[in-house]
Amino acid sequence: MKKLILFIAIGFWSINSINAQEVEDVKITPDNSWFKLGLTVGVPIGDATDFTSVNAGLDVRAQYMITPNVGLGLASGYNHYFAKDDFEDFGMIPLAGYIRYYFMPKGFFFGSDLGYGFLTNTENNSGGLYVNPQIGYHNHDWNIYGYFQNTFTENNFNLQSIGLGVTYNIRFK
Repeated sequence: MKKLILFIAIGFWSINSINAQEVEDVKITPDNSWFKLGLTVGVPIGDATDFTSVNAGLDVRAQYMITPNVGLGLASGYNHYFAKDDFEDFGMIPLAGYIRYYFMPKGFFFGSDLGYGFLTNTENNSGGLYVNPQIGYHNHDWNIYGYFQNTFTENNFNLQSIGLGVTYNIRFK
């Protein structure tokens, strides 16, 4: 765990050194900042396949472009896991920071979320470290992406799924 915290700290320090700006220089405009709202659908893999067959969710994000190619933001939403027989549905609420690298103003991107995933409707397991790498395609208004979502929960259980997501960019006016 100490190595993970050190890795995260070095990552944030690196991002900060990419574009060290004075706070008063940050200008929020429709060209560099927006909300993203979308849907996801996935198939659980690993440990989760024993008791759930599909998951669907809501993806909510806020993004700020620190350079023309690098975006930072906050991510949240809700992922609902539909249970198999003899089990109950449950959910996961991520609260994460994210980084994305856009190769061009329109085209492919990759990035990842990193934070905490809060589990709902579960006993003896409140959640854990949340990681969600993504690769996708974007234009001015839309993003479509594939993801691998992993929440390292308590009791040595990894909640994993692979899937597709789509978000719409809601720009500030």
